[in-house]
Amino acid sequence: MDLHHIAVIGAGTMGSGIAQVAATAGCSVQLVDAFPEALQKAEKNLQTTLAKLVEKGKISQDESVRIAGNIRYESSVSTLSNAQLVIEAIVENLEVKRKLFGELESIVSADCILASNTSSLSIASIAASCKKSNRVIGIHFFNPAPLMQLVEVIPAVQTSTEVRDQITSNITAWKKTVALCKDTPGFIVNRVARPFYSESIRLYEEGAADFATIDQAMKTLGFRMGPFELMDFIGNDVNYAVTESVFTSFYFDPRYKPSFTQKRLSEAGFFGRKSGRGYYDYSEGAEMSKSLEDKALQELIANRVLVMLINEAADALFLNVASANDIDMAMTKGVNYPKGLLAWADEKGIDWCVNQLDSLYQEYHEDRYRCSALLRRMQREGKTFFN
Repeated sequence: MDLHHIAVIGAGTMGSGIAQVAATAGCSVQLVDAFPEALQKAEKNLQTTLAKLVEKGKISQDESVRIAGNIRYESSVSTLSNAQLVIEAIVENLEVKRKLFGELESIVSADCILASNTSSLSIASIAASCKKSNRVIGIHFFNPAPLMQLVEVIPAVQTSTEVRDQITSNITAWKKTVALCKDTPGFIVNRVARPFYSESIRLYEEGAADFATIDQAMKTLGFRMGPFELMDFIGNDVNYAVTESVFTSFYFDPRYKPSFTQKRLSEAGFFGRKSGRGYYDYSEGAEMSKSLEDKALQELIANRVLVMLINEAADALFLNVASANDIDMAMTKGVNYPKGLLAWADEKGIDWCVNQLDSLYQEYHEDRYRCSALLRRMQREGKTFFN
């Protein structure tokens, strides 16, 4: 059964992007938001986006009219009785989401699938707010949804196999790439990517290098943006909230420990580009920081952050969060990493990975540097991830 009648709740950047994806795929979409100004902004932004696509020759004028005509803008969830799939993309707050799902169940049909676009919250906990919890699933798009290929599909322990398979089929039909993952904090991407930010901040806090030098070191590996540039782009407040959520959800595992540097910037309102200041100053006339041209230092930085990322990816595989293929695909298609981290581990050598991590642990004796049991086992058995 194809899911044709789609509802998206939340007309922010993510919600309106998901609505565009579904409308482009030919679905009839209801975009719902309690704030009329949010709906007006979403409709205006869609018109601008479609006009640009027509101007660039990516779509025809007729196609633009068709996509826009597939979306209705509504202010109440009470109109969703005919929806076959509802995707919420509201504030990242568990209790608010649970309340919404409980309300939705009294409105939608018994067969309607209820999905959350949460980036890190428990799908099982959201599902528990529903009497028919087996129809609840996580569908995590990446921003901007129309451009980013990856969608993480996260079944809760309650989710039926029929719902899982239906959603996987439908999202694939929307021309997206599905990574199936376990319902654990941060899923694949927001879990595995944490060291990209946290270890970079740690290097800065130790005085190893400034923001610009660390950013440049990571870009030499092929990353499109350095960690501090990326945090400023995402928003320090958003990135910090995810870090704190993952840290808390993992029972305060030191591997995910937030930093005071990022916390203080968030408290000060230095959110990055959107506020005019973050790790960098974006005010008019401000000079951009220049990196130190020290190749040895940049290599040290790059290797340290990279091996921490590899360790996190290996541990996700060890704990069956997702398959090796889906973990690597998630990082390349979800956050544009230059290579899959497990393939990168094969390239660098499992011995290199274990030795780098053991060296860091010997230096610091902190649990954040503990080597994944999988890497150590692979070293002992002479195995690789893919070769």
